[in-house]
Amino acid sequence: MTDDAQTVKLYLNDLELGQRFTSPSHVMELDEIREFAGRYDPQFFHLDEELARNSLFGKLAASGWHTAAITMRLLVQSLPLAGGLIGAGGEISWPRATWPGDRIHVESEVVSIAPSRSRPERGLVTFRSETINQKGEIVQVFTPRIVAWRK
Repeated sequence: MTDDAQTVKLYLNDLELGQRFTSPSHVMELDEIREFAGRYDPQFFHLDEELARNSLFGKLAASGWHTAAITMRLLVQSLPLAGGLIGAGGEISWPRATWPGDRIHVESEVVSIAPSRSRPERGLVTFRSETINQKGEIVQVFTPRIVAWRK
């Protein structure tokens, strides 16, 4: 789905197992990486290129939480659920680092749909969302459970 998908709102009844959504992309700029890290994850390997050379990463890397925050924005742009994206838990992993200059996007797939037995107006949808860089490498895997409303 693209940005114009924002005008179409999907309900629990509209979703199907295996249904896929693709976000627009976002470039991870060096200044943005440093700004985020300075505010929320002030570790040397996110802030100082020279010091980062002696880290596990070998060079300056974006915070995984920064990647997660950008992923959330991209999910909002690509998963047009009626009522918004209300999280009910999930799992996250970072199989590789995100670097300055990386162009990332998110590909999401519906992996489970569970209508609520006690609340007939809604249910839970689980997505597998992979954040992917310009080389096709997965930099984050997020498996959120999202509240979805029935029509």
